[in-house]
Amino acid sequence: MAGSGTSPETVRTSRTPLARAEHFVWLTARVLEQRRFAHHFLGGGADPVETALAAHQNDDGGYGHALEPDLRGPVSQPLHTAHALRVLDSIGRVGGRRTERICGYLTAISTRDGALPALHPSARGYPVAPFVQIVDDPPSELLATGPVVGVLHRNQVWHAWLFRATDFCWAAVDALEKSHPYEIEAAVAFLDGVPDRARAEAAADRLGRLVREQRLAALDPDRLDDFPVAPGYAPTEHHFPHDYARVPESLARRWFTDEEMARSLDHLAAEQREDGGWPIHWREWAPGTALEWRPIVTIEALRTLRAYGRALE
Repeated sequence: MAGSGTSPETVRTSRTPLARAEHFVWLTARVLEQRRFAHHFLGGGADPVETALAAHQNDDGGYGHALEPDLRGPVSQPLHTAHALRVLDSIGRVGGRRTERICGYLTAISTRDGALPALHPSARGYPVAPFVQIVDDPPSELLATGPVVGVLHRNQVWHAWLFRATDFCWAAVDALEKSHPYEIEAAVAFLDGVPDRARAEAAADRLGRLVREQRLAALDPDRLDDFPVAPGYAPTEHHFPHDYARVPESLARRWFTDEEMARSLDHLAAEQREDGGWPIHWREWAPGTALEWRPIVTIEALRTLRAYGRALE
């Protein structure tokens, strides 16, 4: 890989999966995703990623300006801020004054039980995806809270907001029965980062059984009709083992056999399009949002394949 001995010139002049993805990123991506690609695959520094990300941060400490492309407008939102934390986590920069400001924002917008709504009503008046509902008194959502709490715990951030938010996540995970893939992914993000590892492993074991019983993971990409898409999802919005276990160290990796994971990764690798990027499978509701999402999805696909030792060059 370019960051471990291969020069950027070699990557650019080859037709490997990484080279094709690089061409796609330079052609289509926002500055932030260009900087992220350079950091993860071309030996680029973390500072330019931070600088590009900072353009999305607001005075209230949260993030906006369509950082999460399906939510438009300038206002801070929990999903934007969760996205920002994932980016910072990927470059080892969660901590310090910036994270204190983020936690201040999370405190200010928390629901009555100390957790996060998926969408704060401040989004009203700005374009948002039609599958997102804006309500005046939004409920707490594991979908929004779990990934944030998981990242903060994994980076040993301690803030008063975390105590009640962690309690909420435990209660929500323990209560999961009938679920859907994105909620399970949020639960995994929480369980992979929370300090109580014994409790996390026990909870993950139960969720793994739930995922298999409810067929929430497409275990054979050649037989997708055997794995129904969750209600409300787009017709092609299947989720695969690699969507739950993005890295081998994830608790969700235990849910799948080596053969199931290999098929999943084969499918992920084969999804690279002729233009070098990976597709999105949820509903495309505006041309700009689809264009912004694809480089994000492409970077995450490459990171997952690399984490499992798949050749990119």
